[in-house]
Amino acid sequence: MVLRSTLVPMKMESGEAVRRLTTSNRGVLCTLSPKRGVHPEPCLYAAHGDLLGFAVEAIKDRDRPRLDCEKNLENDPRAALLVEHWDPADWSKLWWVRAELRHVATPDAEQTEGVSSALAAAFERFRDRPFDRLVVFEVVGLTGWAATG
Repeated sequence: MVLRSTLVPMKMESGEAVRRLTTSNRGVLCTLSPKRGVHPEPCLYAAHGDLLGFAVEAIKDRDRPRLDCEKNLENDPRAALLVEHWDPADWSKLWWVRAELRHVATPDAEQTEGVSSALAAAFERFRDRPFDRLVVFEVVGLTGWAATG
């Protein structure tokens, strides 16, 4: 086991943060609820250029036709996505990337096609694009950290 005192924390270079964000496909999406504040929830996503997006499949609970995060984004387009990795046996492998996002309320055809294609390529479940709609974000900031270089 690597002892904590031997770690040299490293701010991640932007190129490496982009690489880790775009090669990952799951994280924690945080939106802002007007009543409850920060609303974190797990999310599967795909990246396309400076866009990230996730698919909304048919909602099983018909009493709630929209996801909470979609409602939150109507009130405040800011969001964040946290992607991370850690190994409890080797803390030198710890890293995280945080993407600051802005919701694209009405993505154009090119944005929709790009994100849709990225989701289809990333997830077998989405190969035939069975989703009802997409939630699309522009990445407006990116930061990362790793336990070692």
